[in-house]
Amino acid sequence: MNYEILYTFVVTTSLLALSPGPDNIFVLTQGMVNGKKFGLSVVVGLTVGCLVHTTLVAFGVSAIIKQSDILFFVIKLFGALYLFFLAYKVYKSSASIDLSADNVPQKSLWSLCKQGFIMNVLNPKVSIFFLAFFPGFLFSKTLSSVVQFYVLGFLFMAVSFVVFGMIAVLAGSISEYLKTNDKIGVVLKWTQIIVFIGIGVFILFSEK
Repeated sequence: MNYEILYTFVVTTSLLALSPGPDNIFVLTQGMVNGKKFGLSVVVGLTVGCLVHTTLVAFGVSAIIKQSDILFFVIKLFGALYLFFLAYKVYKSSASIDLSADNVPQKSLWSLCKQGFIMNVLNPKVSIFFLAFFPGFLFSKTLSSVVQFYVLGFLFMAVSFVVFGMIAVLAGSISEYLKTNDKIGVVLKWTQIIVFIGIGVFILFSEK
């Protein structure tokens, strides 16, 4: 078992979770408007939703890996190109972060948890991202690929829960800092670009 690969996976997942996106912006906004409990409800829903995508990717990609080395290389190539595409999209996007809390309706804890779950499950980009991200971090030659995908999935969920949970709890102070500091948007933008490119290169040269 290669623990260095797992450590790298945890670090990159942490950086990705910290990067501004629709999920953590939604958590931040709900935490600002309704309080930390409501932000944490969204986090629970989003995190549990990842289990669905992990299952889809685990069994689908595992079957491909068993069938052909060529198909596995194609998956890796697709994953790397997709991550390079994400880096390009971030490069072309604005560095500003919109944290407007105007007209954000207050909902119950359960409804926010359910909304976070549905947002995640119905977003095909999450499965595509897992498909691109996970194969490059297979860490054992003895464990089955299905088990490894689930380990990576649960690690991804745990790291995301911790990072998003911190955002929910510290929503007020974080949002005020982000609103008043123009440079943070640029830093986070280029962090995303570097992380996406770095993961893409890592996946491209990873071995089965």
